[in-house]
Amino acid sequence: MSGSFPWLTAIGVVPLIGALLVALLPGPAARAKQVALGFSVVTLVLAIGAALQFKTGSTDQFQLTEQHSWIPQFGVSYAVGVDGIALALILMAVVLAPVCILAAWNDVPEGGTREKNYFALLLVLETFMVGVFAATDVFLFYVFFEAMLIPVYFLIGSYGGARRQYAAVKFLLFSLAGGLVMLVAVIAVYHYGPGGSDGFLVQKLTGALHAGTTAQRLMFVGFFIAFAVKAPMWPVHTWLPDAATEARPATAVLLVGVLDKVGTYGMIRFCLQLFPEASKWATPVVLGLAVISVLYGALLAIGQTDMMRLIAFTSISHFGFIVLGIFAMTTTGGAGSALYMVNHGFSTAALFLIAAMLVARRGSKRIPDYGGWQRVTPVLAGVFLVAGLSSLSLPGLSSFISEFLVLAGTFQRYKLAAVIGTLGIVLAALYILLMYKKVMTGPKPELSSPVADLDWREKVVVIPLIASFLVLGFYPKPVLDLINPAVKATLQHVGVTDPAPTIASGSTK
Repeated sequence: MSGSFPWLTAIGVVPLIGALLVALLPGPAARAKQVALGFSVVTLVLAIGAALQFKTGSTDQFQLTEQHSWIPQFGVSYAVGVDGIALALILMAVVLAPVCILAAWNDVPEGGTREKNYFALLLVLETFMVGVFAATDVFLFYVFFEAMLIPVYFLIGSYGGARRQYAAVKFLLFSLAGGLVMLVAVIAVYHYGPGGSDGFLVQKLTGALHAGTTAQRLMFVGFFIAFAVKAPMWPVHTWLPDAATEARPATAVLLVGVLDKVGTYGMIRFCLQLFPEASKWATPVVLGLAVISVLYGALLAIGQTDMMRLIAFTSISHFGFIVLGIFAMTTTGGAGSALYMVNHGFSTAALFLIAAMLVARRGSKRIPDYGGWQRVTPVLAGVFLVAGLSSLSLPGLSSFISEFLVLAGTFQRYKLAAVIGTLGIVLAALYILLMYKKVMTGPKPELSSPVADLDWREKVVVIPLIASFLVLGFYPKPVLDLINPAVKATLQHVGVTDPAPTIASGSTK
């Protein structure tokens, strides 16, 4: 163990303790909600403390490490640690958790045990989110990867919309299918690795797989399929629109904003680091799938009449950009992808939660049922516009930096993929601005009763999200300083360097 305090274990255990207290707490459900919010804030404070202990200049791949023997007969350890990318994603997750809990304050009007269980499940999910990003043992990662399905299944299936059972089962089947394929690859990794009581450690497996080219490529495919389902990428994406549409908004935020990042994070941590030759072999196909995801998600978003479903399809397009940057295998593209994961988490959270505030007032998710709402709720309309502009990567807002880095990094090595990918920017402007026009502009609607603008709780939910757009839009340097060393280390494992700059003929020195 490095250091005297188990920061990562504490960050994971605190929300789990909170979940038990919330579920078992006697008395009114309102007290349970307050306890859940309190534990999520304590977790955030611990994560900030852990981040302050992280040294960006360290030569170690993982910091804040802990390792304890768990199942030594099978080489399994409880091993956790973070590099800059993992730490950034954990910080994003623990920031979004209290925001989502506060946004979900009135999600379960029935109250009682049902409401307590809802907030307990949100805290359990937070524990698993921290664990999956912190795990440095491949088998431990797999355990958290599959365990996340349990709270999400119940959050969708028990608390979602009219088609919640269909959406929950579809999510579970897709995720289990991908997970089972990965399990075969996980077992193969240990078989071909150095073995021993800690044979599943990422550091021990890196560059030490005694397997032929075919075996390594098959293991890569096993991991990649699971991560592509989780990401989600075309053509294994179809579970996402149903799950995000039927889930409660807070659940949709954690599902799309955080859990789906496990797919793209896994591509960096395991596909690239453990199978460098296979990663280079698969790059042309993966880039093709990424470009299709960018365009497919954007085109389908334009045609949606359900506001939540539209936002879900935009995320398929955004994840295409993230995968594009990862497999461009340049430092610029890699840094852009890692930053994109963070920025997308906040921008998608804002879109889902602000759209939910609008739906709560109108009672409908259908875009044609709106029109002129900027005259009814001007503050809500304003923050909705800012969230949309961030999602379409307006310069000055956070997503612009990450999208620019992804496309610039991809252009260094794969010009055609980058050029085609830029069409996604044009399509993003269409689906966001058309949605805003249909929902917010036009004559003032006739309403049967007065509608209030944002209240204080909703403003507290929105303020940190809008602040993240502005801070990371104008000053992304602290996050880039955090993730750049991890990106460079990953590319060293793959054995690639940035292409040399092209010098135009006839130029002078």
